[in-house]
Amino acid sequence: MNIACIVGARPNFIKMAPILKELARHPGHFHPILVHTGQHYDTKMSDVFFRDLDMPAPDHSLGVGAGTQAQQTGAIMERFDELCGRVKFDRLLVVGDVTSTFACAVSATKRGIPVDHVEAGLRSFDRTMPEEINRILTDAIADLFFVTEPSGVANLLREGHSERKIKLVGNVMIDSLLSHLDKARGLEKWRSFSLSRSGYALVTLHRPSNVDDGQRLQEIVACLSQVSQRIPVVFPVHPRTRKNLTGAVESPSLQLCEPLGYLDFVSLMAGAALVVTDSGGIQEETTALGIPCLTLRHNTERPITVQEGTNTLLGNDLGQLVTMISDITGDKYKRGTVPQLWDGQSSRRIVSVLESL
Repeated sequence: MNIACIVGARPNFIKMAPILKELARHPGHFHPILVHTGQHYDTKMSDVFFRDLDMPAPDHSLGVGAGTQAQQTGAIMERFDELCGRVKFDRLLVVGDVTSTFACAVSATKRGIPVDHVEAGLRSFDRTMPEEINRILTDAIADLFFVTEPSGVANLLREGHSERKIKLVGNVMIDSLLSHLDKARGLEKWRSFSLSRSGYALVTLHRPSNVDDGQRLQEIVACLSQVSQRIPVVFPVHPRTRKNLTGAVESPSLQLCEPLGYLDFVSLMAGAALVVTDSGGIQEETTALGIPCLTLRHNTERPITVQEGTNTLLGNDLGQLVTMISDITGDKYKRGTVPQLWDGQSSRRIVSVLESL
């Protein structure tokens, strides 16, 4: 079975890596063909993740590069369609909700290639998010749905999808996390910032609602400067965020740095007292690690991280951010649990389903 495995952006690499390893354990049954669209194309956001995750070099690189979402979508569809005309794919495996996920799914469907969507069914119910549109449209044309949490199953059933096509398998991002955790912890990355384990906060921000408005971004940075007077803060700055960040950072306890590779970032995350983010994946990883997570969003497509895990949604309320950090440092924050099937075996369950087709 020739399976086109699509990656294009940082979250894709983390989710696809354990699936590729599991497919490789069945060489008589599967021939995975790794296709990198080039949606994320620089070393900090792409190459380093292949190295850290022990991923093979792509079999095909589409080289899409920079552009608006419309430009990237069109270029990916055109180049992947051309590839489908040259290479026989029996199935397409896509992960997550980035532009590459949706664009390749459309091209494959129009050529009659079945589409399997890993991380299907997640919904924020916020259509201002490009990822939400990608999720909805990918699921609308997918043939098989691999789901991370019960809310995803409920969403797909409500949208009219057949129950027999929906497989609750757990979270492949946690497969990657658990398989690399010991190595990442051994790096003790916090030492390079002159910090101690559990003695700092880690921040990531990249969503348009937080970083595209210069005033909003400056308000967040000012709040983080205030927070850093209570607990040191490390802030790896996403390229999108860096472009819109103006003015000097006033607090020496707020350390900004370049984006980090997967292992370095996991090392910092695993050693943090808390994480402030707007990332979906980091909400999941912190829940798996039992680390408090404060999310600067009004909604989440991963509600289990709030209901069972360590995540709290803060919306735009920066005052609440300061209060919640005080609760965490004062040991008054909630204790989370790890959701069912987030056990590092999700890739095996996915491949077992594919093997039965």
